[in-house]
Amino acid sequence: MASAQVEDRDRSKYAVNNFADDDKYTMYQPYETVRVEEPEGKKVRNIIFMIGDGMGLEQISAAWVANGGKLNLDNFSKVGLQRTYSANKLVTDSAAAGTALATGHKTNNGMISMTPDSVIVKSLAEEAMEKGKRAGAAVTCRVNDATPSVFFSHSISRNSQEDIAAQMAESGVYFLSGGGERYWTKRKDGRDITIEIQKKGYSFASTMEELMAVERGPVVALLADKDLKPALDRGNLLPESVTKALQLLDNEKGFFLMIEGSMIDDGGHDNKAGYTMEEIFDFDRTLGIVLEWAEKDGETLVIVTGDHATGGMTLLGGNIGKQKIEVNFSTTGHNGIVLPVFAWGPHSGEFVGVYENTELSDRIRKLIK
Repeated sequence: MASAQVEDRDRSKYAVNNFADDDKYTMYQPYETVRVEEPEGKKVRNIIFMIGDGMGLEQISAAWVANGGKLNLDNFSKVGLQRTYSANKLVTDSAAAGTALATGHKTNNGMISMTPDSVIVKSLAEEAMEKGKRAGAAVTCRVNDATPSVFFSHSISRNSQEDIAAQMAESGVYFLSGGGERYWTKRKDGRDITIEIQKKGYSFASTMEELMAVERGPVVALLADKDLKPALDRGNLLPESVTKALQLLDNEKGFFLMIEGSMIDDGGHDNKAGYTMEEIFDFDRTLGIVLEWAEKDGETLVIVTGDHATGGMTLLGGNIGKQKIEVNFSTTGHNGIVLPVFAWGPHSGEFVGVYENTELSDRIRKLIK
């Protein structure tokens, strides 16, 4: 079995060859994927919910070709489809889609874990913490951006970034890594929330070196002023953050961990094939680490999906053997297609079928015990 250990990429090949032409991409260093054996008949103690922001079947298909006909997603035999529309729009945004995935309730675009009439609804992370489990998130955007926010805060507007950050600090989150330090330390109200949480027993990290040195939680790691750098520039930050999250979150009662490949969405908005592919590869390589850990644990359910698709990507051509793709983009925004749901681990068969994004959340919630 191949190891999911992630090696650094040779960035010099990619800067010139893959970002000059927005609709073509060649993968010069395809990575090996893992092969894991799915446990059967066991209880669910841990849940790892991986969300590719802006990741639809079209992006996954292109990534599979570009990596030479293999992804860590190939380990999943239980696949469903989820509908993504929000309460007020056919084409959702990340806040409404995230709210549906996190709480089981559809809401209006822009709202964070509240119904359209501003009623607070409980997230999966909050449910897990109420049951005595630890909860965390590892993302490549601001930790108080839409998708991570829906698991640990509530707001009528995703743009209330400082308020959301303050709520997250009070949420009981056990592990939190990503960007967005300015919303914690350079606030209009003058507060430095990083100092406040340290007084409550949290460790705080502003670099990966500091995060890797943390021996026990809870911990908040804010690794950039706003969003993190794109995949080629940030190196192995996401897989290493997730490795640390698994180490710190693991305990007898179990945990809930949300992992977001946040910047897949940015590649779609920018209509750049190379940007999109590199972000998906970073996400999929992180998935390999998660699957190997979950195989050893035996009581971990892994769910992988998107919140919406971005860019209207079409795979027009390419070559599997040469790791090349040619694509077309039809929009710089989101679209309203259904998205695949990949499930692996105990009770994974319960996620087969076609259903609303809210139903996906409800099915996960039933397994939080």
